[in-house]
Amino acid sequence: MSAIPYIVNIAGALIGIVFGAVGLLSGFCLTTGLRNWWTKGDGVRIRTFALALAVAIAGAQALAAAGLVDLNQSIYLQPSFSAALILLGGLMFGYGMVAANACVSRAIILLGRGNLRSLVVVIVVGITAQMTLKGLVAPVRLAFLHWSEITLQTISLPALVSAHGLDTSMARIAAAAVVGGILLIFALAHAPFRRSVGQIAAAIIVGLVIPAGWLATGYLGADPFNPAPVASLTFVAPSADSLQYVMFSTGTSLSFGVAVVAGVLAGSFVTALISGRFEWEGYGSARHMLRSIGGAALMGSGGAMAYGCTIGQGLTGLSTLAFPSMVAATGILLGAAAALRSPVRIAALASA
Repeated sequence: MSAIPYIVNIAGALIGIVFGAVGLLSGFCLTTGLRNWWTKGDGVRIRTFALALAVAIAGAQALAAAGLVDLNQSIYLQPSFSAALILLGGLMFGYGMVAANACVSRAIILLGRGNLRSLVVVIVVGITAQMTLKGLVAPVRLAFLHWSEITLQTISLPALVSAHGLDTSMARIAAAAVVGGILLIFALAHAPFRRSVGQIAAAIIVGLVIPAGWLATGYLGADPFNPAPVASLTFVAPSADSLQYVMFSTGTSLSFGVAVVAGVLAGSFVTALISGRFEWEGYGSARHMLRSIGGAALMGSGGAMAYGCTIGQGLTGLSTLAFPSMVAATGILLGAAAALRSPVRIAALASA
């Protein structure tokens, strides 16, 4: 039996450990970044995310331009997709992450720190994602997908640039330079962020784990006889797969996504113990728990429909510069904006 799957899974666990440790120490989270920016005028955390995205785009496109990873094999660059389904899923996810007060990756990190509210969120996300992908809700999702599916000849920004005559590798470099440059300017134009050395370091590290994931699956996992799916960090479907693996490990195989989830949990837990941040936390009221469960359900179903979360689409998907990922990210931002301007906003801010 080939050792490649084991190598890919080990790489996934190591990448997850780094992400979990850095995420815990820095508070890296799009939900927090948007909430602080839109309700408190504090733009530091959102610029951390912007810089991480710039690094992720540069790294992913450099790997693809060098021929080390074929990003076209990922789910984000398939020519047929449903913009309506992805947008709806993004809206649901964005609203849900504000209601739950954390996106999926942040919930896993907080669980490693002893936050039992996050245990409920992760379990509900996993169950509802599985329901939407393969269970009771799947027929509705598939019917919507088939009804609204479109096919594009040009599925990404580099492909669009290349269609105008530029060499494929140069098109990738040009597209990454423009988008990454805009994100870099947005991040570094903010003086408080420039003074936040820890946030800058966290952004760079988180940005680098995205191409590290692409390299692990697309290069280390490039086995012609048993290839690993070309992917990087994402947390909705892997959360569902992790629950299934815990329950039925004898009938399932360990995957890169499950290894990443386990690594994030382990990295956060060990870092919390070492730094003295570990503390058991629970719900303060039944209303708080119900809101958290509702938000998690929206994230699970919405993330399954949108093919990812704030990390899966917001960093990994956007690192490919795929148009469907841009639709998903737009949906997540609009959903979060709607939640932050609704009664959920007051409750979420009160429990932050």
